[in-house]
Amino acid sequence: MTGPELAVDLVNLAGGPDWSVERVLHILDEHQIRKTSSLTANSAERLRQWALMLRKAFDATDAEGLCRAINSLLEAGTSRAYLSTHDGLQPHLHWAPEEEDVVARVKAVTAGGLALFTVESAGKRIGACTRQGCETVFVDTSRNGRRSYCSAKCGNYDAVQRHRQGAPSK
Repeated sequence: MTGPELAVDLVNLAGGPDWSVERVLHILDEHQIRKTSSLTANSAERLRQWALMLRKAFDATDAEGLCRAINSLLEAGTSRAYLSTHDGLQPHLHWAPEEEDVVARVKAVTAGGLALFTVESAGKRIGACTRQGCETVFVDTSRNGRRSYCSAKCGNYDAVQRHRQGAPSK
């Protein structure tokens, strides 16, 4: 699940005021992205631009739009898929050659990861918070797959607002 979760973290970081090389490095380290020592201010900015492109997948309103957005990401971010068993790991997919720079590898793993997650989730578990004013994106790993808020806090806030306005509950 590295690809989708990394995509979420990059998109959410890019949507806020805290984008920096240090914050990006922290996210890459959390997702065990290797060879990040080459990350510069320029490459971090390239990743921020990529995160803005990733956002389109989370904002898609139907399966066709989601597929279109992810196909664009795959075209821009991957070269070819191949299996690897490096570092004693079980066979797993890579979406870019190991010798590529960190930006190319992040683009590949997020595009490929979102594509696989979309297939496995029937295109229904990638989204953006529906609370007005919240820009947070998420991948839904809940049991029922019906998540529409980024957190319980946003869901509760929305429920309180609907109650105060006398609107019916969702």
